[in-house]
Amino acid sequence: MDAPLARSAALAADEGDARPYGRLRWLGLAWLAVYLPSYTLAYGVTNFLFLCNLGVMVTAVALVAGSRLWLSSQAVAAPVIGLAWGLDAGSRLLLGAHLFGGTEYMWDPQYPLFTRLLSLYHVAWPLLVLWCVRRAGYDRRGWPLQTAIAAAALIVARSATGPEENVNFAFRDPFWNLQLGPAPLHLALVLAALAGLAYGATHLLLLRLAPRAAAGRSTRS
Repeated sequence: MDAPLARSAALAADEGDARPYGRLRWLGLAWLAVYLPSYTLAYGVTNFLFLCNLGVMVTAVALVAGSRLWLSSQAVAAPVIGLAWGLDAGSRLLLGAHLFGGTEYMWDPQYPLFTRLLSLYHVAWPLLVLWCVRRAGYDRRGWPLQTAIAAAALIVARSATGPEENVNFAFRDPFWNLQLGPAPLHLALVLAALAGLAYGATHLLLLRLAPRAAAGRSTRS
């Protein structure tokens, strides 16, 4: 096989081949078919701006498309989001108070129980994406891609939602419930914390879990 054909085959395997994740692509389709209408009816369309909800949709589409790059972007984010969600929900369940907020809806009877139970994906989602990158490889471009996704989600959340919702902490931080200076500075600090600390730590961990895959795919466009 000559070089152009070999390069094309490699790119197809890396981005558009559903085989790396096998039958999980059907799980992705089934999840979207149930999740999208359930969440839309219960919480409204703007709820999909939350990084967790945006991320699980990206994961499902990545499984269907067989994209290691997009799956890797969520492997960077899912463990962080899942841990935060689990700590807050676990604190409410065990201690009767939320650690920093964000999971209050799980105890709100105005929302259907089935839809609230779907939010348990926060527990399974990180395990799924970590298993996928262990199986098919981690693309180190996932870190900057997820940073771009988070930046866009923060800007849209600040522009299209209100302070009372505080989507993605675009208005107030999760610890002191304060706006950290003017809006551009606040968004920059939140993004820096996400991309530099949370995502950065997960990125380094993933490089250790799949070092050969990360190195081998980093030069592909």
